[in-house]
Amino acid sequence: MTPAFLLKKFISLFLMPFSIGIILLGLGYMKMKQGRARTAKALMLAGILWLTLFSYDPLANLMLRPLEHRYPAMLKPPQSIRYIYVLGGGHHTDRSLPITSQINAESVVRLAEGVRLYRLLEGRAKLIVSGYSGLHDPNSHARMEQRLAVALGIPAEAILLVPKATDTEDEAAAAKKIAGEMPLALVTSAYHMPRAMRWFEKKGLHPYPAPTYHLSTLKHPHYLGILSVDALRKSTICFHEFIGMLWQELKGIKDGI
Repeated sequence: MTPAFLLKKFISLFLMPFSIGIILLGLGYMKMKQGRARTAKALMLAGILWLTLFSYDPLANLMLRPLEHRYPAMLKPPQSIRYIYVLGGGHHTDRSLPITSQINAESVVRLAEGVRLYRLLEGRAKLIVSGYSGLHDPNSHARMEQRLAVALGIPAEAILLVPKATDTEDEAAAAKKIAGEMPLALVTSAYHMPRAMRWFEKKGLHPYPAPTYHLSTLKHPHYLGILSVDALRKSTICFHEFIGMLWQELKGIKDGI
């Protein structure tokens, strides 16, 4: 991990909905201690309203849905595909647990989608898994994904590992070295697909989007429901992706490039 990567992660922590709400509340408390009651009340009210707004499920779904539905699901893969690239996520090594509990739920779903496509292609494609080890984990995410794929019946020789990729830009660069001009299926969470496609197209690749792990819905019994931590998580995902796409814009990376 480079210092720039760590700095980017650190700064982004303070730009998420929960962090901004806490900062507003904290500033309000400080102003209260300084005897500036009117400013304190305004800041604390702003913090409460901010957290309430982004914890409201209908709003979170409305923000998330355009990201998730920009690309349709790949129900059946094109037969020309020879590589299936499953983007990395998170894990923690714990030998006392099954491999499905050592990899986070989102990454399990991503890999399951990759395995599904591999089987539909009847073994004619290679499965690529990637991701670094994190700060202290003894195993790379790519290695953990390989173990899960093998447990799900994929031959070890059909799996390619990219164990040092720290982000999507790194993964796109690795994909270019492996696939070159050959078409590949790009598997990632639906909300992340727009940003991932930008990186892969920027590298001159020919990705077919295969989004999975869809979170947003506009039709369910609790659509007018209550505030929830899950909704705040969805809002946080949106903020993270919007900031990531803004960064791409600043670097001159846009859709179709």
